Amino acid sequence: MAFVAVALGGTAGILLLRKRFLMATVSGFSMAPTLHPGDRLLVRRVPPAAGRPGDIVVVRPDARMAGPRPRPGWVIKRLVAAPGDPVPAGVPSSTGSHVPPGRMAILGDNPDASRDSRDYGLVAHDQFVGVVVRTLHRAPRSGALVVPEVPPTADRR
Repeated sequence: MAFVAVALGGTAGILLLRKRFLMATVSGFSMAPTLHPGDRLLVRRVPPAAGRPGDIVVVRPDARMAGPRPRPGWVIKRLVAAPGDPVPAGVPSSTGSHVPPGRMAILGDNPDASRDSRDYGLVAHDQFVGVVVRTLHRAPRSGALVVPEVPPTADRR
């Protein structure tokens, strides 16, 4: 009987952890040099208000964010502006000079290889998944970082 109680308790604990945390794997070079393809991240599911500018966050992509090569999965970027903050330079906004409630601006650390708020504008809070709390596994680094060339968008020429 004790074994059953421990097993049920362990299962409940795992389910609770899965509800609060998730793992994400980086693909692409948009967050280099901070993150590289293959890095595995622990993400804590929190409400959007818990994200602070400077945090690395995970959001669900929408059709605007998919770009020319849609991929399954999440988008991993740095939160640079929350509601009430000035809209960062280069980020299109029809709402004025400050980020409105329910929106945020996210940018990649590597602008030459990133599709981000400079391309698709402010992101809705309902797309927010969580905040990266730590890197669980770093992919092997092979010397100098070689970033594949990305054709410039019309906004960045």
